Amino acid sequence: MQHAKKLPKYLTQRYHGWKATSFAENRSWYSHLANEGQHPRAMVISCCDSRVHVTSIFGADQGEFFIHRNIANLVPPFEADGAQHGTSAALEFAVTSLKVAHILVMGHSNCGGAKGCLDMCSGANPSLQEKTSFVGRWLDILRPGYERVKHIEDTRELQGAMEKQAVMVSLENLMTFPFVADSVKDERLSLHGLWHDIGCGGLEYFDADEGVFHPV
Repeated sequence: MQHAKKLPKYLTQRYHGWKATSFAENRSWYSHLANEGQHPRAMVISCCDSRVHVTSIFGADQGEFFIHRNIANLVPPFEADGAQHGTSAALEFAVTSLKVAHILVMGHSNCGGAKGCLDMCSGANPSLQEKTSFVGRWLDILRPGYERVKHIEDTRELQGAMEKQAVMVSLENLMTFPFVADSVKDERLSLHGLWHDIGCGGLEYFDADEGVFHPV
């Protein structure tokens, strides 16, 4: 592939720094991971946003989380149509092969995906309505959430509500997957909805009984 280039110099330098420090100091742990395979206790579905760093938030080590990231941390509904479904494939592998005990869906403040869905549904961004927009068609998953909160007049409050709807819609869609629903019913798997405030480092969890988010 002639278009592939060498790593940028700063990344090469960072790699060598990691290899000489963190890796060297934990060589036996990396050897264990390589030889024994991965056995994560939880799957995390988070946003692609570079500001969301789940392993740092929870102080997780390598091998602890099975992480899948996509635009606006969305889980699509179950579709057995023979097409290519990246998020659904990651979910299937985590639940049926790795047998994770927990699935964490983590939304966050100032989410561009949630804002994009708001703009698309309100007509403020017609380009996302185009059939050729990968982002727009992905954000269609969040349309039911928009319908639930579109009455909110305050712009900032509406943005936050959409971010949390991205978590709630995903939790709802998770239960449309038979292998997820069966595992939850058998108490082999638990689902968790989280929302992270980037600016203040806050973390909230979704309380299914009350239907609201509370600080952790």
